[in-house]
Amino acid sequence: MYKNSFPFKLMQLINLERLMLAAALNMNKAPESYDSYAFNLPDKFKLVAQDELREEDDIRENALKQVREWIAKHPLIKKCRTDAPFLLRFLRTKKFSIPAATEMLEKYLSIRQIYPNWFHKLDINDADLEAIIDSGYLFALPERDERGRKIVFSSAGKFDTNRFTAAQLIRIHSIVVEALLDEEESQIAGYVHVIDDSELSMGFLGIWSFADIKNLAHCVQNSLPMRQKENHFVSLPPFANKLSEFILSVLSDKLKNRVFVHKNMDELKTKINPKLLPKEYGGTVPMADCIAQFKELLKSKRDQLVALDEMQIEINKNSPYWADSTDADIAAGVIGSFRKLEVD
Repeated sequence: MYKNSFPFKLMQLINLERLMLAAALNMNKAPESYDSYAFNLPDKFKLVAQDELREEDDIRENALKQVREWIAKHPLIKKCRTDAPFLLRFLRTKKFSIPAATEMLEKYLSIRQIYPNWFHKLDINDADLEAIIDSGYLFALPERDERGRKIVFSSAGKFDTNRFTAAQLIRIHSIVVEALLDEEESQIAGYVHVIDDSELSMGFLGIWSFADIKNLAHCVQNSLPMRQKENHFVSLPPFANKLSEFILSVLSDKLKNRVFVHKNMDELKTKINPKLLPKEYGGTVPMADCIAQFKELLKSKRDQLVALDEMQIEINKNSPYWADSTDADIAAGVIGSFRKLEVD
């Protein structure tokens, strides 16, 4: 078989995907060997990585080595992915600052255990989760924008509050996020979130407690390695204004500056290319097709998503930060104790 032939290249791609999946399923925190890494994205992503993230080949290689050594030595981390796509989530989010990236990784592992009803069992075969995806409440759009950013689309009114809970809603967001986080284009270029609130109901607000909102905000901005570049809320009804004010009050200034509120879809389209939206909103691909394509992605990643539950960091359930597990509590407990863990 010729090396430049299509069948040969296809076989190479399939073998590479198998190796990546095997690495993603391996939770041994100190394996005998690590997967090799090569930057294979188009030049435009390489330029963004260099300009915005200070990423160079030697910096990336050294950072991966240091984080892997740090994980292997960490006395409380019992199981953890160490493959390059997973670790680059944190390194790129924190612009290759080793202390900041490892701190975020600790928090990420911790919140997954503190809030298992939010972050575990991310299984598209779960009938309820699949029904929420099918409803059109939340999914990623097929095409990236001109900056290479993945667009996540949500229609808040399609979430059935009579059937589903706030915990299930967060799990849907978790499964969508986790399915996308290993995509290197998104790690570098970031994400855009578009939320159609035109059919938002009082019932949607009624399923939340203020404690849930506050804890979730802490998780999102301090523990999840996701480069949120823009959040667009469209047609927010008047009764939701107080809630939006509360949400903004618990966000960092950085995230506040990335939140945009639009009166209608026409106003949104001055910021987002309408061709990228579902056909029902002015794009070219029907929403049903967008959802079907995204479900195929979730199914292809099912084993990888379910395996995340095997990761483990030791936490003392008698500690105060477990009972009142805000970000500050986490930082004061297991996180603060090992921030200065040294790497030779």
